Amino acid sequence: MARTARQVLDEATRELAPEAGANRLVPLIAAGDAPVTAVAAFALEQHHVIASDARSFLHLAERAALLRQPAVAAFFDHLAQDESRALACLGPLAAACRLDEEAVREHEPRAGCQAYPAYAAWLALGAEPVDVAVALCANFAAWGDYCATVGRALREHYGFDDEACGFFDLFAAPDPEGAERALAAVGTGLVDGRLTERLARRYGRLLQDYELMFWATLAAC
Repeated sequence: MARTARQVLDEATRELAPEAGANRLVPLIAAGDAPVTAVAAFALEQHHVIASDARSFLHLAERAALLRQPAVAAFFDHLAQDESRALACLGPLAAACRLDEEAVREHEPRAGCQAYPAYAAWLALGAEPVDVAVALCANFAAWGDYCATVGRALREHYGFDDEACGFFDLFAAPDPEGAERALAAVGTGLVDGRLTERLARRYGRLLQDYELMFWATLAAC
């Protein structure tokens, strides 16, 4: 019996889910025990992460279009649009952390925080786009959970308002359109034989590891 796009995505998400306790910082924020400096560092680093990921997703969309995979291109176009919305949400978060424009502009990014977008850029240059789509979907499941936890904690323990938490709310909220586009993209990869699940899982595993490196680096701030 042929595998379905839903099976591919569900299995990848389940198999690549980070172990409990793997993220060192989010539980501290959830308990109100992390310093505000760690949240401020998150905001500063995300200015670089979001800008880089947006370019990577646009490049993947362009490559998929050249490969005549419109469903895959549409998936990455959607992700790029989400990154644009996320970038607009970083201003209120930075302000709540008492960071001005100069602080954002002058911030020197940390290698441990920028390993994820660097790897995403590497994937954008040469990996099969549909394989990257599977890897990202698995990673986004964990990322969305982290954002939901942090958004709640910042309101409860740190006094941040809804506008300041907008960045986290964006990624924590369900995305039915994105889910539909992901299924269509992976379905295309299954039909045309371009999806290699072994590589998709490898990419997803590394993305998850770089994601945890991002949070671990912030935990030291």
